[in-house]
Amino acid sequence: MLNGITGIAVGMATDIPPHNVREIADACVHLIEEPKAEVADLLTYVKGPDYPTDAEIITPKSDIEKIYQTGRGSIKMRAVYELEHGEVVITALPHQASGGKILEQIAGQMTAKKLPMVIDLRDESDHENPVRLVVVPRSNRVDIEQLMQHLFAGTDLEKSYRVNINMIGLDNRPAVKNLREILSEWLEYRRETVRRRLQYRLDKVLARLHILDGLLVAYLNIDEVIEIIRTFDDPKAELMTRFGLSEIQAHAILEIKLRQLAKLEEIKIRAEQDELREEQDYLEKILNSKARMNTLMKKEILSAAKEYGDDRRSKLVERSESKALTEKDLVPSEPVTVVVSDKGRARCAKGHDIDATALSYKSGDTYLCSAKGRSNNPVAFIDSSGRAFTTDAHTLPTARSQGEPLTGRFSLSAGENFVHCVMAQDESKYLLVSDAGYGFVSSFSDMISRNKNGKALISLPQAAKVLAPQLIEHINTDSCLAITTEGRMLVFPVKNLPVLSKGKGNKIINIPSARAKSREEYVSLLTIVPEGASITLHAGRRKLTLKPTDIEHYRGERGRRGNKLPRGLQRVDQIEIEAPKLVSDDASLDDSTVNENIESKDDSL
Repeated sequence: MLNGITGIAVGMATDIPPHNVREIADACVHLIEEPKAEVADLLTYVKGPDYPTDAEIITPKSDIEKIYQTGRGSIKMRAVYELEHGEVVITALPHQASGGKILEQIAGQMTAKKLPMVIDLRDESDHENPVRLVVVPRSNRVDIEQLMQHLFAGTDLEKSYRVNINMIGLDNRPAVKNLREILSEWLEYRRETVRRRLQYRLDKVLARLHILDGLLVAYLNIDEVIEIIRTFDDPKAELMTRFGLSEIQAHAILEIKLRQLAKLEEIKIRAEQDELREEQDYLEKILNSKARMNTLMKKEILSAAKEYGDDRRSKLVERSESKALTEKDLVPSEPVTVVVSDKGRARCAKGHDIDATALSYKSGDTYLCSAKGRSNNPVAFIDSSGRAFTTDAHTLPTARSQGEPLTGRFSLSAGENFVHCVMAQDESKYLLVSDAGYGFVSSFSDMISRNKNGKALISLPQAAKVLAPQLIEHINTDSCLAITTEGRMLVFPVKNLPVLSKGKGNKIINIPSARAKSREEYVSLLTIVPEGASITLHAGRRKLTLKPTDIEHYRGERGRRGNKLPRGLQRVDQIEIEAPKLVSDDASLDDSTVNENIESKDDSL
């Protein structure tokens, strides 16, 4: 647990991360004091693995707890960086991560043009700074946090380590164990080790005391002992018989050198006996008392931790999950206009001030529709059957070309063709309508489909066609204005229409089904009218301006027939909307302004 180990055998493997000496020691001491402690109690001491680097462990606390509960999981480490004069300086790498390899990985992305926000790399590591990798952003406008998230996801600046605490226990069988089982078994092993050590020392003390007892007898009877050694052929046996000594004691007496027969030797023997008997008493008390044994174990564990332990190196910091930048994220956000021709050829022109009709088209081809947005936005194409197809705007050819056939990107049904295109933010609301008079409100995100076959978006009644989607700025206050080919106009609140992700929708304006199927009558124009706006209807050279009060004549409930427009304006071919003028609340009107307003009102009357 302290050193960590990784290995593989026949049919099994082990991956145990290293841990901090002090934390493990404190957990062991707690388990000695509280044998019934659970894993959760031990985790107050063992915070997690501690690798020999200063990189951060970003695995959530709950996942770390699960590892120690089950013995399996994974630990994720992330490099540490800081900003110096606008440059990113990486000062710590994950365990077993190579700085050279990381620089190669970053350089590879730069070569592949997948990292346009980085202009330079440097390795400034030396003996004073073992890890110092410098990443130079292209400008101070680069989002450093986003850049590092990308590097974490795509290089070894962030690494995962498998944890599989599989080890051989006291039963000599391999098993995956939790933290409590590991420490409990080790403490049991440690207790037996200490007991054997103490018992071994006690045996040595008792053996020495036994010899000293014999030597003391010899010194007290030194003249008789010398006489026996000089006169008997087998002095050992005679000594054993005469003084009641053991063979070991008799042998020790015979091994005494002449210079040890001094008077002071007896004093040394008695002093050694006192010292050994004191040690004997100490050892026997520990061996005969579980509490004393526990105290000794705790003392030795904490002493070792103090001598060999150090502060935690791998800080535990919960971070958000890293995310690599997609090709779309790497594209600069610039205003663009997507232009689609009548034959289904699409291109992407820079800027919003493009005259799409003036672009060059292939022979027999003309302008169909266009959409304005940003280069990193998707663009949705709607075909004549009501299906939606999506691609990224920046992948389309530039306006210098004559466009790319969309049929090469998408699979259209036989006889169908593209009729509209839309670019917007995902949350933007649009009114989707068929000229049969049915429609619904939908988000732009509902138009997006990465499927080559597209997705069903608008369900068309028989013989109906798709009208251009209308952007809704304020769904609660905007109104829907619909005009049929018979000159009937109906205005009603947009909020009365359902919000759907796909479908046919509800009836907007009533057109008799027989007339709709035969195409005798259908919706010719449809638009969104902001609150308080005026509209101007054009029918050839004729026009009619309707102020908000005039529009009220055509308001009604959704699905009604609508009112007839005046004679001569029943074939409306264009609608102009004049948004209401906003006057700030604190704006004061002088006399001339008031007089101008009165005169304009008289003129209208």
